[in-house]
Amino acid sequence: MSKKVYPGSTEALDGLLHDGITLMVGGFGLCGVPQSLVLALRDSGVKRLTCISNNAGVDGAGLGLLLETRQIDKMIASYVGENKLFERQFLDGILEVELNPQGTMAERMRAGGAGIAAFFTPTGYGTPLTEGKETRQFDGRWYVLETALHADVSLVKAWKADEEGNLVYWMTARNFNPPMAEAGRVTVAEVEEIVPAGAIDPHLVHTPGIYVDRVVVGEHREKVIERRKTRPRA
Repeated sequence: MSKKVYPGSTEALDGLLHDGITLMVGGFGLCGVPQSLVLALRDSGVKRLTCISNNAGVDGAGLGLLLETRQIDKMIASYVGENKLFERQFLDGILEVELNPQGTMAERMRAGGAGIAAFFTPTGYGTPLTEGKETRQFDGRWYVLETALHADVSLVKAWKADEEGNLVYWMTARNFNPPMAEAGRVTVAEVEEIVPAGAIDPHLVHTPGIYVDRVVVGEHREKVIERRKTRPRA
């Protein structure tokens, strides 16, 4: 068995966590969230976290679990409208928040993984989101300088991995997980299945194993639904 494969989520995080670290956590809504790793993170008791994620989960699921235990001090996110606890902690001054346009945040992660320090984008120019940031004009249009995002640890969710850490994502769970895997100094992947090295067609690999340090099969297989709406049958 490869040294990258760990027997459980708690073991996969062993030695990586300490108060005050920066984490990237994959997912869009509750799709593609490494739920088992988030639970292990909660149970570790580590605090004063800076979390980079598209959103902060919902009440009772995803990163919402870490808000309940007051383990997150700062969120760098794009959309946070589904979490009432997030809103309350922000308004009460408990939680520091840095909001990013979604595409800008994705590009900041990609830049972090590619070793690009910063880039210019027209998105957000002239709005409160970009106040105090450097601006520059190119070809008659104004752009804002955005810096790359990195993390001490990236927690991502994939469908399948091989023993060397090559990852394949399932449909929309691909979302923010690939750039996060590249932007973490250490990347831990929660997957549904681990296969022998060479069992995945190289053309189908979404994240090469060179970016992935640890792999674990998630213990919690429940597919959490962010919002369920039903109506009686006709």
